[in-house]
Amino acid sequence: MVNNLTKRLQSPDSFVSLILGLAVILVVGTLVFNYVSGKREQSKVNQSQQEGQKSLPLTHAVAKGETLWSIAQTYYKNGYNWVDIQKANNLSNPEALEVGQSLTIPEVKPDATSSGEIASGSMTEVSPTPTQTIQTKVYRVVHGDNLWNIATAQYGSGYRWVDIARANNLVNPDLIHAGNVFTLP
Repeated sequence: MVNNLTKRLQSPDSFVSLILGLAVILVVGTLVFNYVSGKREQSKVNQSQQEGQKSLPLTHAVAKGETLWSIAQTYYKNGYNWVDIQKANNLSNPEALEVGQSLTIPEVKPDATSSGEIASGSMTEVSPTPTQTIQTKVYRVVHGDNLWNIATAQYGSGYRWVDIARANNLVNPDLIHAGNVFTLP
């Protein structure tokens, strides 16, 4: 029987099958382990969140690199509540946090700005506005013109010269000649 087993394992096909089988078992085992440990980690985080939410208000010591936004994210799961922390601590400059500074974390409801809830009330139907057709104008350059003057005359703002240059694919916007015909966007 031992001789029969050694003959089977000496075959190249058997050896490859054995290696592939072990690899599959190893991969499946790793995936199952990661899945189970992830579930445990998630349940621990959920428990700590529930405990953290129950114990508000509390005092928080500012760590290096923390902002009011990140602290609000930690306690309320919503950074928009940084204003509540600022008000509770009478901070005039919310960006001037110091490492080790004690902040009172008040008990407030998370700000609804990112909760994804639709406010109750009457729904109004929105009708699309009619689209305007874009009309392009044509301008013929006269002696002494430059893009700034053309933009000022046509749009009321000389800063629109860039739009004219782009619309006409001008390589050198400083070089225009009398008689050139430009499309005005």
